[in-house]
Parts: sequence; C-alpha cells; structure tokens
Amino acid sequence: MKEFKASLDQLDKIVAYLEEKLPRNCIVFLRGDLAAGKTTLTQAIAKSRGVEGEATSPTFSLQHCYGKNLYHYDLYRLSHEAFMQMGLFEEFEKEGWHLVEWGSDALWDFLKNVGYHVALISIEPDKQSRIYRIEI
Repeated sequence: MKEFKASLDQLDKIVAYLEEKLPRNCIVFLRGDLAAGKTTLTQAIAKSRGVEGEATSPTFSLQHCYGKNLYHYDLYRLSHEAFMQMGLFEEFEKEGWHLVEWGSDALWDFLKNVGYHVALISIEPDKQSRIYRIEI
C-alpha cells in the first residue's frame, strides 16, 4: 500500500502515481465518507487525460463516461444484486479505467474472483489536505 498526503492543488502527484502504476484496464474502488474527495480525484484524473468540462458525480445517472477510456460510477443507492440485474457489470468489459464510488464488498469480491484487476483508493480528510491510501 502506498500512502500520500496531498492538498487539492497537489492531486497531480496522485494522478501521476496512478498513471504509472495502474494497468490500462482496471477497476478502481474509491472509498471515503461523503465529501471525502472521491469525485474531486476523478476530476483530476479526467483533466490529466484531456477531458474538457467538469467531471461530476453520476449520483442519479449511475455512470458517466469521460472520453473513451474513463468511466465513473456512483453506486450509493444500488445493491450488488440490482447492479448485476441492470447489466451494469458488462460495462467493465470496456477498455479503460472504471472509477467506482460506493462499490459494495460483494461487488469487490465478485470482480476479484472473476479475474479483473481491482485497485482501492481510500480517501480521508485531514485538515487542509487528504490522505490517500492506494492499494494496487
């Protein structure tokens, strides 16, 4: 596990680390309390990939696609069973990074067991910065 402490204007070092360490195709679970910075990190990743406009949380749409290889999910209100029934699991077959907010432990276990590369980024607020714990 790698740990970083970074303010909002230092997110580029987190993104650079991810770009270096994560494979081209992976699913990244973003964990943290409300307002911890999950969507803010997604915005920094999108910006680094040349995405114009603001990346927002897909709270009501469940998924946003940024460019052709960056996908962002918010599964806050969705159980693992509902996720599977809706066919959203098939979205993980698309090439790129899939950033998942509020993914369940059941989904984590399922994805690991069927062979996907799954990473975890835990975000914890700390005064004027955040602590990012990254497990790849």
